[in-house]
Amino acid sequence: MTGGQDHDPRSLPPASCFPRLVTAAGPSRTRALGADLARTLPDGMAVLLHGPLGAGKTCLVQGFCEGLGLADEVISPTFTLVNRYGGRPAVNHLDFYRIEPDDDLADIGVEDIVDELDRGASVLLVEWPNLLRPWLPVRVELLGLPGDQDTTRRWYVRGEPELPAAVAALFPELNPSCSS
Repeated sequence: MTGGQDHDPRSLPPASCFPRLVTAAGPSRTRALGADLARTLPDGMAVLLHGPLGAGKTCLVQGFCEGLGLADEVISPTFTLVNRYGGRPAVNHLDFYRIEPDDDLADIGVEDIVDELDRGASVLLVEWPNLLRPWLPVRVELLGLPGDQDTTRRWYVRGEPELPAAVAALFPELNPSCSS
């Protein structure tokens, strides 16, 4: 099955589409947010990570894995496309920066990863997730953007079909630019 999208897989959604946010002052706070998110999300959940290069997406995934107690070294799967970290639940970390709209996602095992996710046997974190959105009707999406200082990030959140209340609590600010 191909991605089949005719839009740029690296385009970012506007912050105005995300109703809640939190500001993270430095990489350690981004990792802490990831750890808190790991302790909050149920097994079988997909987390889609939007943001420009250097936004802290992999840093958040590192914190997520730490929050689950995983001792694996967490690195960006930019060149491998998929990194899998053992544990209960297993964590599948994907990076689609190098994937094009006409690439066959089945070739990298996306169908098996989504099946495992549907069974609640794993969680999924995807950087540059635009091509995978149609495969995941239930998801939490984060948008990381640079803040006022070099190491500050603003993390915006939304959920589909809705944002779980426990996740919303991690993002205490309402986004004044959100149009929904």
